[in-house]
This record gives sequence, C-alpha cells and structure tokens, in this order.
Amino acid sequence: MCCLTCFVLTAVATIVGVSRSETDYTAKLCFPKQFQFGVATAAYQIEGAWNISDKGENIWDRYTHQHSEIIFDHKTGDVAADSYHLYKQDVQLLVELGVSFYRFSISWSRILPDGLSNRVSEDGIRYYKELIAELNKNSIKPLVTMYHWDLPQSLQELGGWTNPIIADYFVDYARILFEVFGESVNVWITFNEPLSFCHDGYGGLDAPGDRSDGFEDYLCGHNVMRAHGKVYRMYQEEFAAKQKGFVGITLDMAWMEPASSAKEDQTTAETVRQFQYGWFTHPIFSKQGDYPPVMRKRVDAMSKRQNFARSRLPKFTAEEINEIRGSADFLGINHYTTYLVKHVETKISLKPSMDTDMGAKLYQDPSWPVSNSSWLKIVPWGFRKILNWVKQEYDNPLVIITENGVSLPPGLQDATRVSYINEYLRMLHAAVVQDRCNVIAYTHWSLMDNFEWTRGFS
Repeated sequence: MCCLTCFVLTAVATIVGVSRSETDYTAKLCFPKQFQFGVATAAYQIEGAWNISDKGENIWDRYTHQHSEIIFDHKTGDVAADSYHLYKQDVQLLVELGVSFYRFSISWSRILPDGLSNRVSEDGIRYYKELIAELNKNSIKPLVTMYHWDLPQSLQELGGWTNPIIADYFVDYARILFEVFGESVNVWITFNEPLSFCHDGYGGLDAPGDRSDGFEDYLCGHNVMRAHGKVYRMYQEEFAAKQKGFVGITLDMAWMEPASSAKEDQTTAETVRQFQYGWFTHPIFSKQGDYPPVMRKRVDAMSKRQNFARSRLPKFTAEEINEIRGSADFLGINHYTTYLVKHVETKISLKPSMDTDMGAKLYQDPSWPVSNSSWLKIVPWGFRKILNWVKQEYDNPLVIITENGVSLPPGLQDATRVSYINEYLRMLHAAVVQDRCNVIAYTHWSLMDNFEWTRGFS
C-alpha cells in the first residue's frame, strides 16, 4: 500500500496566482518513510440509516428532527451519504486514493440501542464487522473513534455527559467494542473533540443544545476525562496483552496567536490555550496531572466572585488524577485554523461564561483567506505553531493528525482545496522534519461530502 510519503504539486502556483519567486511549489518534499496518510469520517455525518433495524435514537437524531430551525438548511443526517448501505463503495474510494488507513467512528446507539450494555444490536455488530473486514481485506487499517458526538438519546435523558454515572456506561460500551472488534482494530480513539461537544453542545447550540456556558460544559469535560481514563486503564488491564493495540484521544486545537506583542496579550493567549487544549491535555500528558493551574485559579476565583458556594470547575479525586495521568498512547489533533487573542477586562456577571473565565477576545484577521465557513480562515503557519506548542508543553508526545481540511462550496473547482492541503502539508513537513515534532500520520477531513452538524449540507 502506497504511504504517499512524498508529494509534489507543480500546478498550484499557476492555479492560485502565486509566483514561483514567492514559494517554490515544485519542490518535492518527503516525509519520513513510515509516515502514513489517511482520511476520516464520522458515523452521524455519513451513515444515514438512522432508524434501520434496531438502532436507537441519538441526540443528533432528536435535535435535527425537533429543532430544524437551528440547522442552516433545515436538513438532517437521516440519509446523509448512506454509508450504512454503500460502505463497500466507500472502501473502493479509499483504495483509489491509495491511503494507508481510514478513520471512522462507531455509533454508540447502533451498537447499544438503549445506550446500556444489557441489549446489544446484532445488526450493529454485523455492520461494523463487515466494514472492518472490507478495510482489512484491502490492506487499509481501521482507526476507530468510539464517540464522535452522537450520544444515545436515552442517556441524554439521564443528564448525558453532565451525569457522573455516564463514565461507567461508556466503559461498558467500550468493553463491548474491544471484545467484538479488538482482534481486527488496533488503534482506538476514545473521544473526538470534547471541547466542541462539551462547550458547543452543553454550553451552546449544538446537540443537545443545553446552552449552559461556563457550567454544564465544565461538568461534561470532567466526566469525559473520567470516562477516558477508565477506558484506557481497562484496556491495559484486560485487552492490551493479547490485542496489542493503542488507545488515544482526539482534541480540536486551533492555534491561539497573541493579538500583539503586549505582555497582557501574550499571557492571555497562553491562558486561552490552557483553557481550550490544556483542559484535556494537562490531565493526561503533564507530569502533574489535573487541570491546568491557570484554569483552576481563574474559574475558582470567578466562581467565588459570582457568589457560588463552590467552583464551577469540578475537582478530580487523587485516584482519578492517577487514573487519567498518562492515559493515552498518542494525542490526536484536529487542526483547521488560527485565532488572534486579545486581553479584555470584563465586568463580572452572575451568568457564567467560559469566555469571561478566560478574560479574552478571540477573533481573526479579516485579511486572512476565507473558506466556505466563516470561522475557517486559511492560516497555514498556525499548524506548525500548534505542533511545536504540544512538543514543548508535553515533552514531544506521539501525535496523529486526525483531521485537517477546508470547507468549500459544492462542485469540483478545487484550486482552494489544493492550495490549502499543499500549504498545510508543507507546514506539517517543517514541523516533522525540521522541528522534530513527533507526528507519525496525517488524516484529511473528509473522505466525502457529509452532514456538517448545524450547517447541514451547506
């Protein structure tokens, strides 16, 4: 299987109107020999078949059906790309691309219709077994995400990720995945982007849409960390010796660049990094474990000033700190764009907010090239910076780029996408070859057009 370790894009300069004197787009760059390339998808975004067989309802099924006004084009993922029925065609697309691996997620409610382990779906097991077998038959490694935002609705009705018991339910679910698929899958991701599904889901407008910023999002993150640590330790104790697999977590990590050279902006940018990445990386990858000190200090102080009886940021027990610390064989990074960070002094409000806790304003330079998503400005140099930050902050851990890509209008006028991939891969190459960042693989988002959450198919 071709690992695509070298790439050369000779036509890009002409396509995007950049002169050869500015950038040598014809230079051939080679990644290390073992470096691998793949593509990614997520279950709710491509599978469809939302009520086929005995699959249970998940929070995105419920949300899109009951709150179509929040979805940009009022669409749902009921059919999406219909990968439930067309998975063999998906695999053939992967073969044509020549990738080494395919990152996809398993739908919790397709395996456990009620979210609990007392009822397992034979059809759900069959579907994923057949997909994994088809991948292995074509020498494409499956890289499996256990949770990509689609919580069973029955568990949400118990409080979802704000209820501490969900950590145990997630362990039950993960154990079934290891028992059923562990002989055929040796790279696992527990969670995809807890910052997104906690802050935007429990604190914002994504499913389940709880809009409890600065409160429920912290509860969600806390229980996600507990669940991740428990699953990692369970795998090491029960499965690792036989299956010899690897377990990690994927985080969304946009680069946070200080808005100026002023000390306040420099300090605030690092504070935002600790809130947005360190929230999840510090408990796992730091020697101390636990939440970043600046996050603990600021949320505790802000909670006190808001007259709460206790901090809005929960506390780990000593046992949980030990369980979570070191609980990843690799760090998955989803990176798309960069933000500027400016220090702001905000008035204390009794209404909690993560933004207020950080004391920062995040924005983007209007001169940066834009994609079809207003937030996804094209800023290649931020990619190299985030990888070096991880290297320096956590003693150069093993990293897999689990998502990187750009959203564009429908059609095949792909000059912007070609340019984006080219520029970001060159920054990745510099980080790997020149800076010695310990990155071993790159995953492009996405294999195919998909349901893009509240943006629907726009």
